[in-house]
Amino acid sequence: MGVTGGQGERKRHRSGNMYIEEYLARIGYKGSHEKHDLETLTAIFQHHIRTVPFENLSIHCGETITLDLDQVYNKIVRKKRGGWCMEQNQLLCWVLKTLGYDTTLLGAYIYNLHQNTYASQMTHLLLKVDIDDRAYILDGGFGVSYQIWQPMELISGKDQPQTPGIFRFTENNGTWYFEKIRRKQYIANQSFSNSDLLERSECRKIYLFSLEPRTIRDFQFQRTYLQTSPDSLFTKKSICSLQTTDGFRALIGWTLIETTYNYKDNTDLVEFMTLKDEEVEETLKDKFSLTLERKFVPINLKGLYVI
Repeated sequence: MGVTGGQGERKRHRSGNMYIEEYLARIGYKGSHEKHDLETLTAIFQHHIRTVPFENLSIHCGETITLDLDQVYNKIVRKKRGGWCMEQNQLLCWVLKTLGYDTTLLGAYIYNLHQNTYASQMTHLLLKVDIDDRAYILDGGFGVSYQIWQPMELISGKDQPQTPGIFRFTENNGTWYFEKIRRKQYIANQSFSNSDLLERSECRKIYLFSLEPRTIRDFQFQRTYLQTSPDSLFTKKSICSLQTTDGFRALIGWTLIETTYNYKDNTDLVEFMTLKDEEVEETLKDKFSLTLERKFVPINLKGLYVI
C-alpha cells in the first residue's frame, strides 16, 4: 500500500509540475483560451510554430532525446529549446487536452524523395483535433517549408491554401495522403541554385497516415532508431527550423536558409548563406533564440534533405 501511494504521489507531482500558463508564456500567447474553437486553436498553434523551433540538435550535442513528457516540457518550456515531432506534438497534445480539446495522437509514414516511396516504419507523430463534429489535422513538428500554419480540415481532395503553399489530403481505403504544391522559387545567391537543399518538384508528397489512435509508446523504437542509426536522416544532418511571420528560416549544418513566401508574382524568395564554425552558436541565439548547454557539432551530408 505504501509503494502504491508513493507512485501515486509521484504521478500527481509530475502532472502538477507542468503549467499551462507557463507554456502559453513560453510561446507568447496572451489571448483567451476559454473557447475550444478553431480560431483559438489556430492562434495558439501559430504562436507555437513561430516560437518553438523544429530541431534535432540534441543528437549533435551528445544529449539523449526522450519521450517522457516531463522532460519534453522541461526542455521546450523551461529551457526554451525546440524539438522534433515526437516532442513537439506530444507537448501540443498535452496542451490541447488540458485546454479541453478532443485530441488524438496519430502516426505517419514519411515519403522518401530519393527512394520515391513511403517509409516502411512509422516515424512521424501528428495530431487529430475534433471540433464541432469536424476533424482537423494539427502538426507542429515537420518544420522547413512543409510546416503547416493552420489546422487542416480532414477532407479528401480539397485544396487548402495557406501562406506556405497549397496543402491537400487524399484518402484511399482508409489511408490518408498528405502533399504540398509550392510556388516558384527565386534563389538570391545563384551559387546555391543547384543545392540539394532545394525542392525541385512542384507537387511534393509528404507523408501518409491512418486514423488509428496511437500512444507515445508506439514510437519508442523509432525514437531510438532516429537518433542512433547511421542510416537516419537525423544523424546525418543537424537541423534547426523556425517559422516566421512571412516565411521560415533554417540552419542545416552550416547553411543558413531564409525564405520569404510569395514575396512577388507567386514566387518565394530563398536566401542562402554559409556560416563559419564560430558563427553557428551566435546564429542559433540571434535567429532561433536557442542557447545550447553542450558543444554543438554541425553536420550536413549531401543529397539527403530538401526544403
